Amino acid sequence: MNLVAGVDSSTQSCKVVVLDAGTGTLVRQGRAAHPDGTEVHPDHWWRALSAAFDDAGGLADVSALSVGGQQHGMVLLDHAGNVVRPALLWNDTRSASAAAALTDEVGAEDFARRTGLVPVASFTITKIRWVRDHEPDLADRVAAVALPHDWLTWRLRGYGPAAASPLGPDLDQLTTDRSEASGTGYWSPSAGEYDLELFKLAFGRDARQASGGAGHRDPGTVVLPRVLGPGDAAGAVHPGCFGSATQLPGQSGSSPAGPGHRILLGAGAGDNAAAALGLGAEPGDVVVSVGTSGTVFSVASRAVADPSGTVAGFADASGEYLPIAVTLNAARVLGSVAGILGVDFDELARLALGAEPGAGGVVLVPYFEGERTPNLPHAKASFHGLSIASSTRSNLARAAIEGMLCGLSGGLDALRAQGSPATRLLLIGGAVQNPAVQAIAAQVFDLPVVVPSPGEYVARGAAVQAAWASSGNRPAWPVAVDAAPAPDFHPAIRQNYLRASSRVDPGN
Repeated sequence: MNLVAGVDSSTQSCKVVVLDAGTGTLVRQGRAAHPDGTEVHPDHWWRALSAAFDDAGGLADVSALSVGGQQHGMVLLDHAGNVVRPALLWNDTRSASAAAALTDEVGAEDFARRTGLVPVASFTITKIRWVRDHEPDLADRVAAVALPHDWLTWRLRGYGPAAASPLGPDLDQLTTDRSEASGTGYWSPSAGEYDLELFKLAFGRDARQASGGAGHRDPGTVVLPRVLGPGDAAGAVHPGCFGSATQLPGQSGSSPAGPGHRILLGAGAGDNAAAALGLGAEPGDVVVSVGTSGTVFSVASRAVADPSGTVAGFADASGEYLPIAVTLNAARVLGSVAGILGVDFDELARLALGAEPGAGGVVLVPYFEGERTPNLPHAKASFHGLSIASSTRSNLARAAIEGMLCGLSGGLDALRAQGSPATRLLLIGGAVQNPAVQAIAAQVFDLPVVVPSPGEYVARGAAVQAAWASSGNRPAWPVAVDAAPAPDFHPAIRQNYLRASSRVDPGN
């Protein structure tokens, strides 16, 4: 059996899956925790990666590996390969003022045209501007800017600080993929290249793409990772990358792979793009992920440029594009209302399914944390349509689920407004295992709804890359489905929601 491995180095943890390359069947898996916070030293990711490999039984019988990772995190390196400061993660909002300044300097329409994005605090370009403005001494030391999966891939190949890596700090060996590059704010999905003028505007210094080999090295120019194509290999895992001269985690002298074992290393990808690969998403598929926040993304055949900033026009990991909209309020909406009602999630589902579609006219606009889609950062949640007759526990429970899903359907509307095709909806995330969420989704969305079986789809997508790099062909692994609720579209649910949301106080 030929085995491949995929990594999901997320904000919270590192997950590893080992799969049969022929069928995509899960053979074993492991995980390790990451520290909390909005800035984290990448060394924590490295230690968690090693621990997760060991928890998954090691790499001794694995032929190829690839890394999916949280997008946008800013990893700054000096000429010696040292991390200059802890990485600012996607959820670090201190660069919000930098995002506003960059938008003012370039213009939202021009930014969207050039990069597919309008800056918000999540994106890497805003974080390098923040460092330039607030930590100039550190900014002067920066020799390269990478993203989390870029840095992990580089380290796995044996590069890094001289004292901690077998091959030393060759910054020209940094690689990334188009999905990760497209989330920086200084790479163009339509042109397929870095926008070096934008990088210089943000950071105040020239930059160049890593050469992948020996070449002219200007010490004053910042190195950006070389962008690999779909199915490309970044190189091979160095057997001494974790400190041993000859062994990887899980290997021993009796390893079936033997001392000369070589593990091919795929290009890697951003988390949403890796999830799309893991789900086998194709043009026309829309993925709705219900986590702490909500994401709505689709695989599209053309680049998207939305000057409103509602849709971010990312590239995907297959050669297509991945327009995405994000909502701040998703699974936590259910937790909040369950807490108000004093019930667990099973009882919340029972109550919700006991009410009629439309919840007797009760509508929850679920802006508990403000909202990003639409852009109402200071708004609050509110119930509408309450009467003596409609104020029942069942209606409140159903209104919570309908409101959460209607908020996500706004992301679908935004994708469609940008011309993204939508023929099928894939519903993923822990909250979608709730039977009421599944049933009500078929009433809120005007698309066939499919609920894939729970799984580590980011890590699985990275494993798709590993198999692709190894064989030269993208595998077509089947995806198990837990539910496919019968279409039961009730347009009045969304119409009532839109009327209620139009009356929301935007705050100040």
